[in-house]
Amino acid sequence: MLKRPVLQSAAIGLVALAAFAMASNEPAFPLQNTPLTGGEGTVEQFDHNAYSLPQGNLSMTRRLDFSVGNSFFRNPWVEAPASTDARDGLGPLFNTNSCQGCHIKDGRGHPPGIDAPSVSLFLRLAVPADPETDAELLRRHGFKPAPVYGSQLQTAAISGMKPEAEMLLTWAPFIATLGDGIRVELHKPVYDIAKPNYGPLPEDLQISPRVAPPMIGLGLLQAVPETDLLAQADPNDRNGDGISGSINRVWDRAREQTVVGRFGWKAAEPNIHQQSLGAFAGDMGLTSSLHSHTDCTPEQKCGRFANGGEPEVSDKVAGFITFYASSLAVPARRNMADPDVQQGAKLFSQTGCAACHTPRHTTGQVAGRPDLSDQTIWPYSDLLLHDMGDALADGRDEFLADGNEWRTPPLWGIGLAQTVNPRAGFLHDGRARSLEEAILWHGGEAEKSREQFKAQPATERAALMAFLKSL
Repeated sequence: MLKRPVLQSAAIGLVALAAFAMASNEPAFPLQNTPLTGGEGTVEQFDHNAYSLPQGNLSMTRRLDFSVGNSFFRNPWVEAPASTDARDGLGPLFNTNSCQGCHIKDGRGHPPGIDAPSVSLFLRLAVPADPETDAELLRRHGFKPAPVYGSQLQTAAISGMKPEAEMLLTWAPFIATLGDGIRVELHKPVYDIAKPNYGPLPEDLQISPRVAPPMIGLGLLQAVPETDLLAQADPNDRNGDGISGSINRVWDRAREQTVVGRFGWKAAEPNIHQQSLGAFAGDMGLTSSLHSHTDCTPEQKCGRFANGGEPEVSDKVAGFITFYASSLAVPARRNMADPDVQQGAKLFSQTGCAACHTPRHTTGQVAGRPDLSDQTIWPYSDLLLHDMGDALADGRDEFLADGNEWRTPPLWGIGLAQTVNPRAGFLHDGRARSLEEAILWHGGEAEKSREQFKAQPATERAALMAFLKSL
């Protein structure tokens, strides 16, 4: 993989703050003191539609744009040619036929059930790359796609085309024992690819399962100044706290240059627009001005089928989709006066969780978007890469992210995740069925915090859960 540059951290002041907190038993990071988690655009919606509302401070004119974007996000795309020519061109290979098919109710996806096809979880593919001969490929794509099968396993196809293969998922259960003897059953996912239709799979194939993440607050996260992310990064752990958050450096297709990444499970996308059009190409087989080709390789001969135009996703439609994805509001905090929630908030900081799940940020100025500008937000993420240990590793590099590293996922709204989608799982592949399970899977830089959680008395663990469910 590419060599990560050494970054100078501007966050050394946090070390003294953390040391003071340990000595005084005070939280090292700010405690949220407002229910307005997403700033002035926060909404009070706590049912199955909690993730589907526009920014509360969005103007009426822009709400019309939001509605148009919502229609393209929600409605299925179809094979070409079709009378619905604004939404045709699906495939020939794909994983789902709509954005909403993965991001269920704009929320998290889930692993497939027994003998059920996977809809909101897919497998990224790669093979080992040579840093010298594959240097340009790594600079622009971050990894080396698999021969014939490309960068993503497509498990569906239009009529007349065969899917690439079937994804099989089984579970291997095991027990984690807490300090007070409580036993928690975890289950490890085991993936297999069966019935490949385009020749044998590479023996050195690398797979990375990815479940669809929630869509809320993306525009606010994009508005966090890059300087703030750089200031938090400490890739060489110069302060010795065991946390070494790193910036991913990724390729911006529109600007034709390497920039800071902040979206996706490995922070491999620089902005919402590129992330969205990448999903159109990889998940639905739809071309755009940023992706003139889908993940279909020459050996699969997708060109023999009709397309939905060149490109299939017009810049106008892409603009509506990007606006929609950048405008979904964050639901307000709940139960903040509850003593257990307040205790859990302090424990979240004292056990080191807030070192990666940074509670507070302030957005910068966003041209034409006063609803996103100058907002104090509480996403609980530093948007940086962290080593999460071997148990969660996928062994697949992506730009500067190695096989053990994942971007800190924002926690805002997480207490409503299973209200929005009752089958939603946590972590990058949805393996954790509860927030407690998610914590117990943490390793690497988070191992110390995990062990503190396991050692806590049941009342403190319950308080921490109450806090997380209030977010």
